[in-house]
Amino acid sequence: RKSEQELKDEEMELFTKYYMEWKGGKKSDNISYANIPRFYYRLPAEDEILLQKLREESRAVFLQRKSRELLDNEELQNLWFLLDKHQTSPMIGEEAMINYENFLKVGEKAGPKCKQFFTAKIFAKLLHNDPYGRISIMQFFNYVMRKG
Repeated sequence: RKSEQELKDEEMELFTKYYMEWKGGKKSDNISYANIPRFYYRLPAEDEILLQKLREESRAVFLQRKSRELLDNEELQNLWFLLDKHQTSPMIGEEAMINYENFLKVGEKAGPKCKQFFTAKIFAKLLHNDPYGRISIMQFFNYVMRKG
């Protein structure tokens, strides 16, 4: 009489054998499948204390790195000051606007943390039917606060 594990192992062997015969007997036609990175790792069990500590520590380091990328209050104030200083007239009602040329100037002065926000793609994303090709300073600043 075979144990349950032996029956499962035998079933897996038969499945693999028949599957390989049906597929054509080759392991894989494409060698690149061996290079696909692993993307799922199971969570450590309660009794795996070292793995749990490693997971906690790596998560803490990741969050610290992400928080260093965020703009602090002083950097946000500096960004707002630079945007306000380089606004392009005329205003639309109460809303200050900035053209692409001044947008790039602010990007150079704003510092390395802000550099990621001063791209043509982001400018184009925020560009709406302005006859002078400008974006709203307030919309851009809100975008930076949401994304950064």
